[in-house]
Amino acid sequence: MSQQVYVATPPYSQSQPGIGLSPPHYGHYGDPSHAGSPPGMIKPAGPLGAAPPGGMLPQGHPPPGPHQFGQNGAHAQGPPPQRFPGPPPVNSAAPAYPPYSPSTQSSYPSPGSTSSVAQLGSQLNAMHINSYGSGVAPPSQGPPGPVSAASFQGPPQPPQPSILQPGSQILPPPPTALNGPGASPLPPSTHRADGLPGPAPPNAQYQPTPLPGQTLGPGYPAQQANYGPPVAGAQLSYPGGFPGGPAQMAGPPQPQKKLDPDSVPSPIQVIESDRATRGGQVYATNARGQIPPLVTTDCVIQDQGNASPRYIRCTTYCFPCTSDMAKQAQIPLAAIIKPFATIPSNETPLYLVNHGEAGPVRCNRCKAYMCPFMQFIEGGRRYQCGFCSCVNDVPPFYFQHLDHIGRRLDHYEKPELSLGSYEYVATLDYCRKNKPPNPPAFIFMIDVSYSNIKNGLVKLICEELKTVLEKLPKEDQEETSAIRVGFITYNKVLHFFNVKSNLAQPQMMVVTDVSEVFVPLLDGFLVSYRESQSVIHNLLDQIPEMFADSNENETVFAPVIQAGMEALKAADCPGKLFIFHSSLPTAEAPGKLKNRDDKKMINTDKEKILFQPQTNIYDSLAKDCVAHGCCVTLFLFPSQYVDVASLGLVPQLTGGTLYKYNSFQMHLDSQQFLNDLRNDIEKKIGFDAIMRVRTSTGFRATDFFGGIYMNNTTDVEMAAIDCDKAVTVEFKHDDKLSEDTGALIQCAVLYTTVSGQRRLRIHNLGLNCSSQLADLYKSCETDALINFFAKSAFKAVLHQPLKVIREILVNQTAHMLACYRKNCASPSAASQFTCKKL
Repeated sequence: MSQQVYVATPPYSQSQPGIGLSPPHYGHYGDPSHAGSPPGMIKPAGPLGAAPPGGMLPQGHPPPGPHQFGQNGAHAQGPPPQRFPGPPPVNSAAPAYPPYSPSTQSSYPSPGSTSSVAQLGSQLNAMHINSYGSGVAPPSQGPPGPVSAASFQGPPQPPQPSILQPGSQILPPPPTALNGPGASPLPPSTHRADGLPGPAPPNAQYQPTPLPGQTLGPGYPAQQANYGPPVAGAQLSYPGGFPGGPAQMAGPPQPQKKLDPDSVPSPIQVIESDRATRGGQVYATNARGQIPPLVTTDCVIQDQGNASPRYIRCTTYCFPCTSDMAKQAQIPLAAIIKPFATIPSNETPLYLVNHGEAGPVRCNRCKAYMCPFMQFIEGGRRYQCGFCSCVNDVPPFYFQHLDHIGRRLDHYEKPELSLGSYEYVATLDYCRKNKPPNPPAFIFMIDVSYSNIKNGLVKLICEELKTVLEKLPKEDQEETSAIRVGFITYNKVLHFFNVKSNLAQPQMMVVTDVSEVFVPLLDGFLVSYRESQSVIHNLLDQIPEMFADSNENETVFAPVIQAGMEALKAADCPGKLFIFHSSLPTAEAPGKLKNRDDKKMINTDKEKILFQPQTNIYDSLAKDCVAHGCCVTLFLFPSQYVDVASLGLVPQLTGGTLYKYNSFQMHLDSQQFLNDLRNDIEKKIGFDAIMRVRTSTGFRATDFFGGIYMNNTTDVEMAAIDCDKAVTVEFKHDDKLSEDTGALIQCAVLYTTVSGQRRLRIHNLGLNCSSQLADLYKSCETDALINFFAKSAFKAVLHQPLKVIREILVNQTAHMLACYRKNCASPSAASQFTCKKL
């Protein structure tokens, strides 16, 4: 199994220059730790444009202090203009206000000045702030009357000369080319991700003496004292700017723009839109890299050269051409492969190709199987592999002439040349010990401890088995199932049952030595249900009565799995164990567990220990089960703590399933349990499976996630694989990809059918490649991304604290969105995240 660890900072999660994310945590937008004011700026006491507490203006005259004054002096009476917050921080996220464009419109006092204005003037004189810039009269020079920048729009006054007094001063801005004389300068900007100019780099020029309570750092260059009159015409302004701009004179300051919830992309709308446009239609897989309908859309899929999305879905259907581009986008390149996915009745099932003893045609170099990506040349005598470009000779039995476009004349007659998914009949070379396998077997193992007997669970299981055994999986063309069945009960000892068809009554054999488990009988343990139906029904009727008086509460678990595996091994067949268990295995036996439910470890660095198995016995037991084709499915009915991390390891690694019913109650949970049991027994399944994923040159499969075991870096081993199991495969670049040839994926699964036939199931998929990030984001599939992140996080739980894993997911998601905003999104308002319709 792959030993790659999900590290705290993935190799492709490094900070990229120019996207405004601070390492090592990306995307902490709005984090208070990053919200501090830049050096040399006054941090506002509240949100821009926010009203004073209580929703009303302060009464009386505020005491003098730094909070009274903006950079242009005291605020006049009335709704106070917003403070100038300084240049925005340098990051890719847009600021919380529209772009700043300075205004040269002058402020004029109202003809009516009150005593409060006079008092403010005396305060200004005390602080030596007498200059308001050219064209702005000091408040003390205006005639008496109420002053309100929002209510007065009088005629322009002639510019007043600036009188600079010694002491702390705020110098007027120099003229600029944009707004003419009297405009505040825009410093040399650095472009931000949203297209707006960013703040200038620090400038070591003249620094004015700060106001009381103000700290200055490197900022604006030295400013001129004299400048011309204001320019006529409409002037640029921004909310919360210098008093006197049109925005201030037209009315009260505008509140800060908030995120528009109607503009946020809605998954529900996307799902409904896809259903409306593609629902009920035929989706043909004849084009490389086309995006399929969503998984929530019901449609008919027609295989025309690429595998159905029911079998393979990708996180993106357009791979980046280079690894640098992949690192920049931070989108995981992965495929979710479900080899045995259920196909609706209105779609064509997979064709079976049988080449006899010759077996499947394969590339001599990379061993890829014949598929639509192979190009026939030289009149059909040779073909070039689409994965490794190796030129191979066509076997004599497989030769066929080419038509005028270089395609074989029997192109549409051979599934392996015209379809994306198909099956081969495997030869003896693909079988264990070079001999045909035996049909698989199901073994039912029931916990008959005191609690299961008293709550009626044992009786419920036995009654249900009479029904579900009638529906054992079988091949479509067969009348009866070839699967054999066996039965074991246990508490702290094991009971094997002989249900041979010629017996009048079933026979029980007890194995008390659970440290060295062996199978006491071979003939009569695994039988055909049809042949031994009466004996089996007799046994299922007797089991609840047989253990009705049992007071044994201790159970074993590892010896139960060992016994089932040894039984399958002795019968030389693959199979599946159905274990019905209810308590922590505390009896003296291999795999004994203790209660380690320590809540003090939750949310600590030691929490990961709770997700690891207590002992190595279950890990080694799982490896032995995979080696012998023994799949384990576990039904848990705990009334108190059971160590799922230990008990569930074997089902996870063997391709089985774990069902858990906490505090099982007959009247509430029985129906759900029975439905789960029926579905698990009846569903389509393959045994003793080995899967390999091949790719074209330029990238390769690097990591695998799912209920699998890996003995090397390429072969995925599964004791069984059913229609509900999917394997997530992650890809990485090892060279540059070509936009012309694209990226090709072939998944081959070697397995044993329920009838005992060895087969190869092949799925092929072609993807596009592009050097444009927009193409990469445009072809992403959210469901596949969520699948990848969920499985990678599940794997990382064993090695890292949950807090770290959560941060990794948030950071990578933020990095993906930031890269999209920088490279793909159209310019938008600062308060709105733009999601271009793809």
